[in-house]
Amino acid sequence: MPLAYSLPSNLSPATVTNTSSLLRIIALSLISGAAIASRLFAVINFESIIHEFDPWFNYRATRVLAEKGFYEFWNWFDPTAWYPLGRVVGGTIYPGLMATSGVIYNVLHALHLPVDIRNICVLLAPGFSALTAWSTYMFTKEMKDESAGLLAAAFIGIAPGYISRSVAGSYDNEAIAIFLLMFTFYCWIKALKTGSAFFGTLTALFYFYMVAAWGGYAFITNMIPLHALALVLMGRFSSRLYVAYSSWYAIGTLASMQVPFVGFQPVRTSEHMAALGVFGLLQIVAFAELVRAHVSSKQFQSILYGSVIAIAVLGALAFGGLTYKGWIAPWTGRFYSLWDTGYAKKYIPIIASVSEHQPTAWPSFFMDLQFLIFLFPAGVVLCFRELRDEHVFVIIYAVVASYFAGVMVRLMLTLTPVVCVAAAVAFSSLLDTYLDPAEPAVSEAAALSAEADIAADSPASTSAAGTGAAASGTSKKAKKAASADSSSSGFGSGLAAAFSNKSDKSRGIFGLDTRSLVIANALGMLLFFVLHCTYVTQHIIDDFREAYYWLRQNTPKDAVVMSWWDYGYQIAGMADRPTLVDNNTWNNTHIATVGKAMSSSEEVAYPILRKHDVDYVLVIFGGLIGYSGDDINKFLWMVRIAQGVWPDEIQEPNYFTQKGEYRIDDAAPPAMKNSLMYKMSYYRFADLFGGNQAIDRVRGQQVPKTGPTLDHLEEAFTSENWIVRIYQVKKEDPLGRDLKSANAFEQGKKRKKSKPLVRRKAVV
Repeated sequence: MPLAYSLPSNLSPATVTNTSSLLRIIALSLISGAAIASRLFAVINFESIIHEFDPWFNYRATRVLAEKGFYEFWNWFDPTAWYPLGRVVGGTIYPGLMATSGVIYNVLHALHLPVDIRNICVLLAPGFSALTAWSTYMFTKEMKDESAGLLAAAFIGIAPGYISRSVAGSYDNEAIAIFLLMFTFYCWIKALKTGSAFFGTLTALFYFYMVAAWGGYAFITNMIPLHALALVLMGRFSSRLYVAYSSWYAIGTLASMQVPFVGFQPVRTSEHMAALGVFGLLQIVAFAELVRAHVSSKQFQSILYGSVIAIAVLGALAFGGLTYKGWIAPWTGRFYSLWDTGYAKKYIPIIASVSEHQPTAWPSFFMDLQFLIFLFPAGVVLCFRELRDEHVFVIIYAVVASYFAGVMVRLMLTLTPVVCVAAAVAFSSLLDTYLDPAEPAVSEAAALSAEADIAADSPASTSAAGTGAAASGTSKKAKKAASADSSSSGFGSGLAAAFSNKSDKSRGIFGLDTRSLVIANALGMLLFFVLHCTYVTQHIIDDFREAYYWLRQNTPKDAVVMSWWDYGYQIAGMADRPTLVDNNTWNNTHIATVGKAMSSSEEVAYPILRKHDVDYVLVIFGGLIGYSGDDINKFLWMVRIAQGVWPDEIQEPNYFTQKGEYRIDDAAPPAMKNSLMYKMSYYRFADLFGGNQAIDRVRGQQVPKTGPTLDHLEEAFTSENWIVRIYQVKKEDPLGRDLKSANAFEQGKKRKKSKPLVRRKAVV
């Protein structure tokens, strides 16, 4: 077989193997370094600090663990949260993230390396991103080979879909969860391929770690049973599957129940029943296979199969009965919202109000995955070529994760790993094809056709008509033979060869020019992918840190701050001030109270603020620079949540125009313009435009030139880009007047006094 280019022949197989291993180690090291470095822009540009919302609570909890020990952390009561209620923290969190940082902190101090706990928390996510790249390499290697594994590691190392949750300072549960997800799946595939109880136990242990770290562990809880069920239905039940699943489920379930926040949920909630059901099914199938192997009677086998079906039906009925009686808890609202996208909006608006729980817009897929989104389907199709057990897992993972990522923005995080794996399989197959030096041999029919064409085109062919006709006939016969050969091997055998590796047909690409063109294009795609990922990580706004620093430095230690619950953790952590509500969202009525205050007029909201000892009110406004995640965009959720508790006082239709439009311009309804949220957002906004028409860049609407006035609150701080605005709640008037009258009186005193009239004496 001809070669496209020469290969060295003086290298021994051992040298080639050792060199390739060394290159893989170097490549993985460089990928890990790139994964860590690409997540450090926030620290390099500003400082080593925790950002986002939830991470600030995680940091506070970790600091308690590091300073006071695990016992104090487990029994920690936080009086500054949910003022004036407080919160019992220990039994209401997933402790895996804090425990991981605490272990690292104690190990470093045992080695006499006095690293501050804050720096450990800030850099934990970048560090684990390197481990995620390694675990993805191991997982993808089981799907194809080492080259595909390296590509998958490189993809997930810098993919925006994962990097957005793992930058330095993003100290959230996902910082370690994606590594645990991929390594648990890797251990499961190894256990399934080898039938090893050791790898099954490893799967269970890392599953336990995942349960302790992130509520998204339910994805693993249902993915593994779904894979096992698919293999059984495909007729692929084996002792390897039985050993792998049984060891995982038995040990993993018992271990997960040791997490206090989880408790008996693995055996009492519907989210975990699929795992239990498949476990029972495997026991029944294994027993049936055992009996069938020792009994030859067909009649007995028929009775056995009937018994198996009867047991399965009775098990399903028992499950339904226990659910009906309340012994097994039904699906939670979060899971219902995954299947019915309108469920949360109707029944649990507090869940639907979270921006991460909104359906994913199409541009988000291209922003988070770039060109990987085009390679993803190709990689999934390639998994059908051999369709081994592990390929079935990737196909199921791809389908399930794609659906959930479309339903909820946050679940893009679980889709990204399988996209990187499938894209790496496809891209690696492309490179294998075009880098293979072997060129396909020319078929005999094609050679005959070429010779006949040359003979037909030669001058000698025109010397005689008979000779020309003979040559023409020969040429036509050769072409017909070539055509027949092509048709017989084109569609049918070509399709078979495309989905089977057992074909003896030689493969390869003709010419270096074709190879060079495709490889150059592939390298260009990789280059643009790197540039895109680097661009995404450098877009940072510093208004939040600026505002919280002002709160910390300019307000009393016991000053109570009211804001929407999204910012509670940040205010408590960065500003160190008590808040009414935070991201734990455990008390719907308390959140509805904040929503009522925000959506009511000043006169109605002021007694609520005073009753809860609120000193400052904080709102997020993006109309100046186009920051779309502001409180005006979230305002309708505040209205809906408040309406659920006070339907007679707060009604959502009052905040829409008569045409059903949500507007903030002159057409806005009175309920909207008089609301506390509207006034705090647009107070003095029109003054920025110097008499010109003020424009809200988020809503794309013109703001009235005469802006709102405030009587019960006064502006205390506005950040550089007007994203964070803080208002101080006025105290009661010492003379007993209502604040509106007192404010009007104060403004009247500041007016210029008119000159007294001078009466002149009449001249007679």
